[in-house]
Amino acid sequence: MDKQKQKVLVALLSVVSNSVLVVLKLITGVAIGSISVLSEAAHSSMDLIASFIALFAVRISGKKADAEHPFGHGKVEDISALAEALLIFIAAIWIVAEAVNKLIHPHTLETVGPGIIVMGFSVIANITISQLLFTVGKKTRSPALIADAWHLRTDVYTSAGVVAGLALIWAGNIVWPGSNLYWLDPVAAIIVALLIFRAALHLTIDAIKDLIDTRPPLHEVAWLSGYFQSWYPKVRSIHRVRLRQSGASKFIDLHVVVDPSMTVTDSHAIAEKMEAEIKEKLEGADITVHIEPCDGSCKKACIAGCLLTEEERMAFQLSHGKK
Repeated sequence: MDKQKQKVLVALLSVVSNSVLVVLKLITGVAIGSISVLSEAAHSSMDLIASFIALFAVRISGKKADAEHPFGHGKVEDISALAEALLIFIAAIWIVAEAVNKLIHPHTLETVGPGIIVMGFSVIANITISQLLFTVGKKTRSPALIADAWHLRTDVYTSAGVVAGLALIWAGNIVWPGSNLYWLDPVAAIIVALLIFRAALHLTIDAIKDLIDTRPPLHEVAWLSGYFQSWYPKVRSIHRVRLRQSGASKFIDLHVVVDPSMTVTDSHAIAEKMEAEIKEKLEGADITVHIEPCDGSCKKACIAGCLLTEEERMAFQLSHGKK
């Protein structure tokens, strides 16, 4: 199965899973009067919308570049990740509002058993689906799937918190009959909301970074730096290196300065080898290499990426009458 089909399949699986969980949580929350379970139903509703957005995004991002989108449709996934993060913020605000209202106007839960069972099932289901989303998302470098995975992984933690709160209420009723521990339900919901806020913040930051083309991960920059050094002495300088991420695609362009006596065929071979080796390390990268002759003028940008020693550069400049 190719990567695009894998992305669509797991995104569709996330939609189905969230649909089932929304229905179960909603019915159970209403039946037992639990605000934390209803809050989780709202959270899963946001997850469901996010899953639909992710499904739409991976379908669109899989389209090839065209005349109107020369860099492809990858940014759709970054926009999707940002939209999903905003939905999480909305869900968290709603949860806090409902929980505070429940603290101000408390009421006794009818029973907690069904809530514990449903939330336990939610934990197991979301662990499974989120792990699958993470695996495929990282393999295909899909921001939309990774964002969806974080949605569900957050749901795992929050569902576990709700289970803990309901279990404490249940245990309290057995050990201390008549005890008033029902305040734990809205408190658990507020803790859920705080965790959701944290996840939404990280998702928002990551999505914005890709949308405004910030610096790529440091490990990629470090690898490229070491790789460029390996081209000495065939290459004199590698500069004006620019990287940008667009969904699962990465675009890289760089200027490579070579000996001016080198033939066009030889310099072209260097460019092709660079493209092949960088693509092997940074899978899916689209690379543009600009070949330039080393004429000894040594502009500021060229010096910044110069692979020659200071002595070698000065000797070359003198030999070409540049100093």
